[in-house]
Amino acid sequence: MPHATQHADAADDVVAGLDTVLRGGPFHVALRAAIAARGLPLQRVQHHLSRHGVKVGVTSLSYWQQGARRPQRPESLRAVRALEEILHLPDESLIRLLADTEGRDTEPSRRPASRSYRSLLEAGDALERLHAELECPPDDGLHTLGHHERVRIGGRRELLGRESQHIVRAHRDGVDRFVAVHHGDPGCAPERMIVHALENCRAGRIRRHDDTGVLVAELLFDTRLRAGDTFLFRYAVEDGTAGASREYVRGFGAAGGQYALQVRFDGSALPLRCHRFTQHSPAAPRGGRQELPLSDHHRSVHLVEPRVRSGMVGIGWEWE
Repeated sequence: MPHATQHADAADDVVAGLDTVLRGGPFHVALRAAIAARGLPLQRVQHHLSRHGVKVGVTSLSYWQQGARRPQRPESLRAVRALEEILHLPDESLIRLLADTEGRDTEPSRRPASRSYRSLLEAGDALERLHAELECPPDDGLHTLGHHERVRIGGRRELLGRESQHIVRAHRDGVDRFVAVHHGDPGCAPERMIVHALENCRAGRIRRHDDTGVLVAELLFDTRLRAGDTFLFRYAVEDGTAGASREYVRGFGAAGGQYALQVRFDGSALPLRCHRFTQHSPAAPRGGRQELPLSDHHRSVHLVEPRVRSGMVGIGWEWE
């Protein structure tokens, strides 16, 4: 039976690949491989965890296996140990990979240039809580075809604000909103930030988390989309509430279309140099560094990603 033999061979390959990644990591790749090897959707994984007395959201599980977040709190570590049992893995296999990653993160050469891993993790936790308050589903029903951001840096070197234009396509019926996220610089004041709905949308509920500088805003569309419909909308966030800004980072939970980021500086406060960078996850080292020339005429720099992947991309700059 050649068909059955092919399936058996594929299953053996999956198991062999899982054994390899459990030995070498990283954690998120091992977790993703283990879940795939057992053929469990995340909803079932969440159900099994609840039977073990551990509450973890599907969004958190998705972030863990994408590398966008890493379990660190005691409850999260309990979930990891339960996952080892649920996924039929050797004891300590996933926990060990987390410990290994923690050790690597303390090496100076691997530390993020600006925001610390801890600050990003705390912001991720706050974002999950704010999304829960707005009852956001794990899948918002939208696929991004294009996203253009314009960031403004003021004369005090502060992040004045940003404007975003999205082109999206609905992949299910009934989509009528988008939840925007703004993460201010350290020391910012979210209660003083203002959200402006500029085109084809209006501002709905807004939630803020002062400790981490995270703001989420519900943007309500002027229409209810059907599967396959495309839609363009534009909004802005006024900030200007923190000190000197040194970078702007955009995270992507899943692959999407084109992303363009433009950072414009006030003529009285120009940086010495600018560069682009990428980062697979908050815990990962930064790569893809490339110097960006600052245009004397436009006082701005930009990057264009033809097709984004899960992870982070941004522009950093140095002041005199």
